[in-house]
Amino acid sequence: MTRAWILPMLLVLGGSVMATVLTCEGSPGTAAAVLLAFVLLAGVNSPLIFPRSIGAQEAQRRSAADGRPVVFWRPGCTYCLRLRVRLGRSASQLHWVDIWRDPAGAEAVRAANDGNETVPTVVVAGRPYVNPDLEWVREQLSPPA
Repeated sequence: MTRAWILPMLLVLGGSVMATVLTCEGSPGTAAAVLLAFVLLAGVNSPLIFPRSIGAQEAQRRSAADGRPVVFWRPGCTYCLRLRVRLGRSASQLHWVDIWRDPAGAEAVRAANDGNETVPTVVVAGRPYVNPDLEWVREQLSPPA
């Protein structure tokens, strides 16, 4: 199991324990609602909600070819999740690199952030931007006029 799945697994486990306790106390409806809430929270914090991650070198190669930004992210990061959710369907136009799965991606982020793994870090034309504004990221997806 990779680090990316630890938080979602803990959320499901915690929700299951709470649901079991609530069921034993005679509140099966509340137990079901609590379990559902924890499962949804686990899903949102899992790698499943993000487009398929690729390696940093492949993302940089593709970005050089098509001009689309590279987003370095990690599961469990609320800022990454907010960026992903607010981008909606256009998130698939970006090249996503999970720094917990790709050591080269983690190194690229540390190099851009004075040794810190601060994400999301968006790289456009070789220049990194840390936790950029959503509208700015959307502008980077638009073809130049």
